[in-house]
Amino acid sequence: MALAAAMTAAISIGSVTVPGGQVWRIVLHHVTGRGATGDAATDQIVWTFRTPRVLLAAVVGAGLAVAGGVLQTLVANPLADPTVLGFSSGASLGAVLVITAGGATLGGVGVAGAAFLGALAAGLLVFSLGQRAGRLAPTRLVLAGVAVGYVLLAATSFLQLRATPTELRTVMFWMLGSVAGAQWSQLPLVSVVVAAATVALTLLGRRMNALLAGDESATALGVDADRLRTVLLVICALLTGTVIAVAGGIAFVGLMIPHLVRLTAGADHRRLLPLTALLGACYLVVVDLLSRTLDRPNELPLGILTALLGAPFFLWLLRRTTSLD
Repeated sequence: MALAAAMTAAISIGSVTVPGGQVWRIVLHHVTGRGATGDAATDQIVWTFRTPRVLLAAVVGAGLAVAGGVLQTLVANPLADPTVLGFSSGASLGAVLVITAGGATLGGVGVAGAAFLGALAAGLLVFSLGQRAGRLAPTRLVLAGVAVGYVLLAATSFLQLRATPTELRTVMFWMLGSVAGAQWSQLPLVSVVVAAATVALTLLGRRMNALLAGDESATALGVDADRLRTVLLVICALLTGTVIAVAGGIAFVGLMIPHLVRLTAGADHRRLLPLTALLGACYLVVVDLLSRTLDRPNELPLGILTALLGAPFFLWLLRRTTSLD
């Protein structure tokens, strides 16, 4: 109900306010073919511009939140999220390479495709560096992610120095994240990936619960910890790469949302991950609404607001986490 209310408000509110009842009439008309939509201008605002944007924000928020929740278990670190393991930096480098190449594609690959490939490449590199004697080491994985992330960030900064003012504006807005300009054609692939990954990870929830107790306890329960970590890392790389490819770098969603769910619903991944997906979707829909209404007619990148909201939470979590002392 909260997600439906947030999405209705996000579609309704804007430079032109559309009553919630009319929003639902227009959406139902396009979905079922029944009823009237009203005037053409309002129909275009609701169905062509705002609805795909709100749906994309929900899908992206769900994907980032689920990935963060799984990565925190995978590396046994409550401060982990896709940014820490270098996925976001890899996606940013891929996108900036295409943007600064002076065209819409580089070698036939567009911005979104390059971002996806960059995230996956970063994930594979971190995965290879995070192994010790053929086994994944959680601490080594985090350190590898941080190191790789900084190297990729340096490469991205170098490309920004060579960019034109027009390219630089596009680069900065993309790196900070946005769902502005979302189109219906973007939704099927990212929705399928996020939904499939969430279902697959939820089905692995019992094994992840065993992983929380430590490798020895997991092994005693019949869980191959190393193999499970490999599977989780691959799924998270695919999930975050797909999401970042359509929305850019959005920080702190994967860090903050899973912890908020744990405070109320516990650590059982079979319950944690579906609730995390719902809260992440609701959260980013609200943040996107704020991004286009706080400073009208200007629009703020999502990364600015998620950082303003997430950084204090990060500091609170840092003080609360005694295991890091």
